[in-house]
Amino acid sequence: MNTHYEQRRADRLATVARWEQWHARFGLVRVAIALSIPVIFWVGGWSAWPWASAVGVAFLAFVAAHTRVIDARDRAQRAVDFYDRGLQRLRHDWPGHGDTGERFAPPGVHGSGVNLYFEDLDIFGRGGAFELLGTCRTEAGQSTLAAWLLAPATSDEVAARQEAIRELTPQLDLRERLSVEGAVVGDRLHPDHLRRWAEAAPVLSSGALRIIAAVAPILTIGAIVWRSNGGPGGVAELALIVQIAFALALRNRVVQVIHAVDSPSRDLDLLERTAKIIEDGTFSSGRLQHLQRQLQTHTRASAAIRQLSQLVALLSSRRNVIFAPLSGLLLWATQLAFVVEAWRRRDGRAVSAWLDAIGEFEALSALAGFAAEHPGFVFPQMSDSATAHFSASSLVHPLLPESAIANDVAIGGSDPVLMLVSGSNMSGKSTFLRAIGLTAVLAQMGAPVRASQCALSPLAIGASIRVLDSLQEGHSRFYAEILRLKHVVDLARASNGRMVFLLDEMLSGTNSHDRRHGAEGVLLGLTGMGAIGLATTHDLALGEIVTSMDRPAVQVHFSDVFEAGTLQFDYHLRPGPVRTSNALALMRSIGLEIDRNGN
Repeated sequence: MNTHYEQRRADRLATVARWEQWHARFGLVRVAIALSIPVIFWVGGWSAWPWASAVGVAFLAFVAAHTRVIDARDRAQRAVDFYDRGLQRLRHDWPGHGDTGERFAPPGVHGSGVNLYFEDLDIFGRGGAFELLGTCRTEAGQSTLAAWLLAPATSDEVAARQEAIRELTPQLDLRERLSVEGAVVGDRLHPDHLRRWAEAAPVLSSGALRIIAAVAPILTIGAIVWRSNGGPGGVAELALIVQIAFALALRNRVVQVIHAVDSPSRDLDLLERTAKIIEDGTFSSGRLQHLQRQLQTHTRASAAIRQLSQLVALLSSRRNVIFAPLSGLLLWATQLAFVVEAWRRRDGRAVSAWLDAIGEFEALSALAGFAAEHPGFVFPQMSDSATAHFSASSLVHPLLPESAIANDVAIGGSDPVLMLVSGSNMSGKSTFLRAIGLTAVLAQMGAPVRASQCALSPLAIGASIRVLDSLQEGHSRFYAEILRLKHVVDLARASNGRMVFLLDEMLSGTNSHDRRHGAEGVLLGLTGMGAIGLATTHDLALGEIVTSMDRPAVQVHFSDVFEAGTLQFDYHLRPGPVRTSNALALMRSIGLEIDRNGN
């Protein structure tokens, strides 16, 4: 894939260079034509206006052609950028170069019950899952992808997405087209704003007023022409006064329409071109065909969006200092406001379905790109089993580089419902929990996962890995942790036990006696409701929980070796509890050794 991307990048870069040469040539011709107009008048005088007019028309034609050259160059440059970002992902140089998606993070932190894993599993933020996956261009696509990362889908939905992703995976040309269509938008429109505008109550709906708005300028201009050709005085003035009064009477509503459509207009060009790509595609999967049908209701979405975009552009032309006086005489803004409202009445109700289709198609295409760039990843097998289970062979955290170590995991079903993971700090316990959690997230959004085999039932995900104190809320770390644990238990009840829990260093902020009994109560309670999961600890005494449980549970560990003054880890999961303790040796290695007398 690296070689393929590099070759395509080189081809697109050569295309940029060719269009850049044409851009320079057209620029010189435009300057030459523009300078020739005053020369024509200087040589031939005002009688040479026909020649000057012809040159002016040629100038406008060159401007239009030059604009197309610039657009082609910019498209080629966006293609170069597309392959640059792809190569960054393949080289694991992508963190910090993409959209981190933090605007999509649910409100509330430190134990909030809104989502119990997005902070712990690095869903958003620099180097997070969204930055790796989020190659969508429209905000509708980004919003859809973020929603999928935050909410597991049903087994049927996962199967439909997997089928669509498999079909899209080899279609690199399509993904490139999606990446280059439309201009780069700095401040994109959130799709909900466009939905609200499209579905809002009409502001201008009177057919009689619209007819008056169309007829009044014709009568006024006619009166002015009549007056200039010897007609009676006062008629033109009266017509102007009546038209101005009419415009002032509608002014507030016209301004309201114009201001309302200004914000939703920012992303229209990109939405239109994306919709057209989907409409013109040939697909076999049921989900992709369904998305096509959503864009082809009573009219094609791309045509309707293009029409709205053109109306907004015509509205903007009233700000031109040369056209502004004529636009006032024509009631330009008033008439276009009526046309915009007519568009909204005709097509507004379809906008939400169009945005959903565009957003879902882009999200599926992003996951297809992820699958294409990671051919060794597998699509998990989802079952509708009422018993929670999760298994994976050669599982690796999907955000880590290629050198990361693979491990196996199997919990629930015929396997133990609990794995108690022990080991020293930095041995890999927390990363192992995050690998399982993020794999479950990817699996339930329809994406492939970094394993040789993966199977799971629909699972809610409850994590307590990265829990911090909060000065603003007045919470200690221990209080924040027990609050998070309460939400995890509540989620297990709400999901009828179809949940995987990931608990890191449980209750480490209290004494060993309370930690032992508190952890035992939480783990017995969760597994008693049918939930499955893992808990990590470096407190060897917590291993007694496994032996005292009446449900199948197992102890595993990550080991370490202290050599040459440093701790060394191999990150391989092994059966049984950890048997070594190197904390004192590590303390001595950095000179932290004090005897009982303070020496």
